[in-house]
Amino acid sequence: MHRLLLILLLLLAALPPARAAGADDLLEPDKAFRFSARAIDARTVEVRYGIAEGYYLYRERFRFAAEPASVALGQAQFPKGEIHEDKFLGKQETYRKEVRIRLPVEAAGAERMKLQVTSQGCADLGVCYVPQVQSADLRLASLGGSRSSIFKENEPFTSSPERVTAASEDVRFAGVLESGRLWLVMAVFFGAGLLLTFTPCVLPMIPILSGIIVGEGRKVTRWRAALVSIAYVLGMAVTYTAIGIGAAFSGNLFSAALQNAWVLGAFAAVFVGLALSMFGLYELRLPSSWQMRLTAASNRLGGGDWGAVVLMGVLSAAIVSPCVAAPLAGALLYIGQTRDVLLGGTALFSMAIGMGVPLVLVGVSEGVLLPRAGQWMHAVRQFFGVLLLAVAIWIISPVIPAAVQMLLWAAVLVGSGVFLGALEPAPQGASGWRRLSKAVGILALLAGAAQGIGALSGARDPLRPLAGLFAQSPEASLRFETVRTLADLDARLKTADKAVMLDFYADWCVSCKEMERFTFSDPRVQARLAGMTLLRADVTANNAEDKVLLKRYRLFGPPGIVFFDASGREIEGLRVIGYQSPDKFIQSLDLALR
Repeated sequence: MHRLLLILLLLLAALPPARAAGADDLLEPDKAFRFSARAIDARTVEVRYGIAEGYYLYRERFRFAAEPASVALGQAQFPKGEIHEDKFLGKQETYRKEVRIRLPVEAAGAERMKLQVTSQGCADLGVCYVPQVQSADLRLASLGGSRSSIFKENEPFTSSPERVTAASEDVRFAGVLESGRLWLVMAVFFGAGLLLTFTPCVLPMIPILSGIIVGEGRKVTRWRAALVSIAYVLGMAVTYTAIGIGAAFSGNLFSAALQNAWVLGAFAAVFVGLALSMFGLYELRLPSSWQMRLTAASNRLGGGDWGAVVLMGVLSAAIVSPCVAAPLAGALLYIGQTRDVLLGGTALFSMAIGMGVPLVLVGVSEGVLLPRAGQWMHAVRQFFGVLLLAVAIWIISPVIPAAVQMLLWAAVLVGSGVFLGALEPAPQGASGWRRLSKAVGILALLAGAAQGIGALSGARDPLRPLAGLFAQSPEASLRFETVRTLADLDARLKTADKAVMLDFYADWCVSCKEMERFTFSDPRVQARLAGMTLLRADVTANNAEDKVLLKRYRLFGPPGIVFFDASGREIEGLRVIGYQSPDKFIQSLDLALR
């Protein structure tokens, strides 16, 4: 019996000791996120990341750059990722296991290019890596030969049946174009246009068209409403056909140009101008010389100001085209590679007509249902003015901070509430419509106030503006001394006369914010930290000094906490890697303060 007990004790002693997760449990960045890239053809580059189990990459943290200057990159085409719910950042799209990203390339005759990709990922342990920059030297294949067999030299990918069959939606539409059958191209893209009408890409056109019809300011017959709608749709078709032709000469960069912040801002300003005219602040008129020419031309055609309506259709399609859906992306992908202007232009024209059919139906119904004249017409104009303001915010939202977006929504909603009489008492014997208008105005006023309060209190989600106000308020924040360089840190450690805690932090580190919100705010933690010198290395910028600090302590990214004794020597075995609850962190503090 004693012999068995002795053997058991020896076996237990041979087992490795249990320990908390630390830096040694993390993979190095190049092993956690395995990077490679290849040139599919002369106009498309594919970037691939193989992601280790327990790790993930953020979609919004990808950045791409290319050299030489003659090489330009279009908008990256990302696959659909997994939604990661975060307490601080909200819903974030992430990738696990693998992600493949396609980049349109306009090489302007260059045969080689250097691609630089910036990415950032995290581990499920609670540690976020600093942004990683990888590069690849690629040889761009010529346009000659079979498209399916054009790859760069030293192909880093292995082919698989899944890669051939699991084509993305935009590639499938490109395949329809590649078939070369004109009737099939027209039918498929006409149907795609019908479906696109009910997406956020096209819905903004409905209030635009309705605003044009309402803005006529005179009796609108069904026949005239139909003609105005058709003219508007033909203007749309002109724009999309022009986009197709432009893509044939400029490659895949056309859609990227329409997502430039300055371009979106300019088009948003146009919608604001239209909205203000709906409110009666001024009348939008063409120069008199233009009016005379348009009037003469329209009189010869026996119609009204059709030129202005067509022009509005042209501008509207250009404004919403930054919202690139699969058919448009697929068409541009094919046109940019083959320069088949006729087939690609036909596809986009058919898609525009499909998008326009429901708009014509809406226009006809507006012409019948809207009142012919009277005070109600002014209310309808103001309603469409509000819709145009909403469209302006929607257009500019991708390129402005969330706080600014929320303040803009607050202004529109509060203004709408005031216009609807939310602050005015309902008159005696008011009609049901008047009371309904006041009720809607009160709701708009409250919603606008919520957006404004949320933006000023630090909220960044327009759909949850007050979420932060109901969260548990943290205690007084700790006072850290910031160290920016290795020399600065060494100097602080030499002059310390008590235990030191060094906290590695970054603004983009979710677990760092969790430590601040839930752990550092705990009164028990704060009581223990009162007896320590608190240093913080803010590595948000990820510059050369930040990398040196991380490298000394073999950290891949924050959060990481290192403890030192009063003489400035690190206390071995007490590092905190990732998020720790208050109870667990207190145990680490007690060991450091012994």
